Amino acid sequence: MCSLFGWLDYEGIMPHRILRKLTQALANAAEERGTDAAGISYIRNGEVVIYKRPKPAHKLHFNPPDGTAAVMGHTRMTTQGDGKFNYNNHPFAGFAGDTSFAFAHNGVLWNDKELRKDKVIPDTHIETDSYAACQLIEQQNKLDFESLKFMAETVEGNFTFTVLDDNNSLYIIKGSNPMCLLHFKDIGLYVYASTESIMKAALRKIGLHKFAHERVETDEGDIIRIDRTGDITRSEFEPKLYRSKYMSWYDDSSYYNIHEEMLLAYCGCYGVDSEDVELLLEYGYTCDEIEEMLMDTNLLHETLRDVKYMCGESLYESCYGGAW
Repeated sequence: MCSLFGWLDYEGIMPHRILRKLTQALANAAEERGTDAAGISYIRNGEVVIYKRPKPAHKLHFNPPDGTAAVMGHTRMTTQGDGKFNYNNHPFAGFAGDTSFAFAHNGVLWNDKELRKDKVIPDTHIETDSYAACQLIEQQNKLDFESLKFMAETVEGNFTFTVLDDNNSLYIIKGSNPMCLLHFKDIGLYVYASTESIMKAALRKIGLHKFAHERVETDEGDIIRIDRTGDITRSEFEPKLYRSKYMSWYDDSSYYNIHEEMLLAYCGCYGVDSEDVELLLEYGYTCDEIEEMLMDTNLLHETLRDVKYMCGESLYESCYGGAW
């Protein structure tokens, strides 16, 4: 479990001190999805700057310089690649053709080792699964909708990606993982975060929730580009079905059993005990519903609390209710 967050100020009318506070507020709120590391990227004099450390966000001071037009951030819960080694943390630096960029990922990829084994991408000292996606973009020697589509259709796993290029264009590649994107049209500002709870906490912290805004819809399979002038353009990729490392694409008869097995296998990456997942499955929740909960810790905790209460109540009734 990780979190993406950031903003794009296309009018340049927001005071720097507010944008600085917004960056820190988003990062701090995003700790609910990861405290192993945190980092941001921004563009300074046409160059990508990345500041990241193996520390929780609240122990860092995120202070992009005055004049910064966009910030792309990430908080991390380590799943693969030791967070103590800073090169394993997000954002990652990339270069495609004549474009440099920063790259961040929320989710887990499970075919990165296969991509390296098959020589689709080269070996690297960076151990994080996410970096494979960054390499796939670089391999295309360009950063555009076509290269992002190629990347999103090549990786396997659950994800949402963000990319910030050296021209202050922000890309959001929306997979199965959550994304909340708001547009404050009156002040020329876009703000995004992985979940609504993170967004609400950050906006309330600095009082930005009082400003009029509208939600920009992001659906699985969307590739969204917001350029430095605030214009949005869109493209799409074809989302994959879940695929087992040991089997071909699911047929209808085996899909649900395999889906459950994979859900139980990778739930630990989100800090969730497999016994809790089994409880939800036994109670009647579908794999898709449980995956949504993995992306929303508040929803997960509320649901588990209710289910455990109801299971406890049912146990009580079976022991003490009815005729004796």
